[in-house]
Amino acid sequence: MQDRIREFVLAALAEMQYDVSEVTGDTDLGPAGLDLESLALADLSVQVEDEFGVKFDLDEMESTALMTLDQFTADVAERVAASTATSGSPA
Repeated sequence: MQDRIREFVLAALAEMQYDVSEVTGDTDLGPAGLDLESLALADLSVQVEDEFGVKFDLDEMESTALMTLDQFTADVAERVAASTATSGSPA
């Protein structure tokens, strides 16, 4: 699941005009890496929410900016697993 999420996130970032050619799992989403601004993080979060059926709170954007790509995809995978466990069906 995490690989699928990673592929989706990288594709979404590429569509948002970010250069993902040298992005690794250790690349930060925020200023130290991809330098996603709050609007870009919100856009990415909405796309992930729509694709995987998970929810992010607005106040999570600041902590999301401090995550690496691998940390973010792991967080999304955990949310998908949790929502699947509570709803009984895949997202």
